Amino acid sequence: MTERRAYTLYSGGHRGVEAAFGECAEEWGINEVNYSFEGHRVDRNVNIKNLSDEELERGDISMELASKMMNRTYYEKKKIRKVLQLIFHMVNSGHQVFVVGTILDDDTVKGGTGWAVELAKLFNRPVHVFDQGRNRWFGWKNGGWQEEEPHLHHETFCASGTRDLTPEGKNAIRTLFEAAFGAP
Repeated sequence: MTERRAYTLYSGGHRGVEAAFGECAEEWGINEVNYSFEGHRVDRNVNIKNLSDEELERGDISMELASKMMNRTYYEKKKIRKVLQLIFHMVNSGHQVFVVGTILDDDTVKGGTGWAVELAKLFNRPVHVFDQGRNRWFGWKNGGWQEEEPHLHHETFCASGTRDLTPEGKNAIRTLFEAAFGAP
């Protein structure tokens, strides 16, 4: 087993899933980096990496393309653009992506969290979603979601998800850490 300190969680520090992953990272002695930008509010104020406008622009994408990939329309383009750019940095930094949320009928994931999933697919990263409606983990394999029990295999990983974390979702996160690192 690799030394815990060799692992780094990349996230955004929002309440819910991102905060729960951060709390587990802290409890297990895992490095944590939370990306943010000026004027962006986070709930987990630990190891914040504020991205400059120039850094954010490295994660820029056409809003039309993002809308098409996500099968939805974004109306607050200026605000959502920065959030999508921030998510780019999270996913680009982690070689494995873990998400807690809801898989929709069109195989996208509900909310802005879905952008992390779409980027993971685009970057060919292992992506795992704990669907809170079904209380199960799924992995994207061969062009579709397959039920699985994920394992943390990469020293850098990204976490994103809903702000409305259920007790089952929180337990799924803790179980993921316990399987990878044993007792805290």
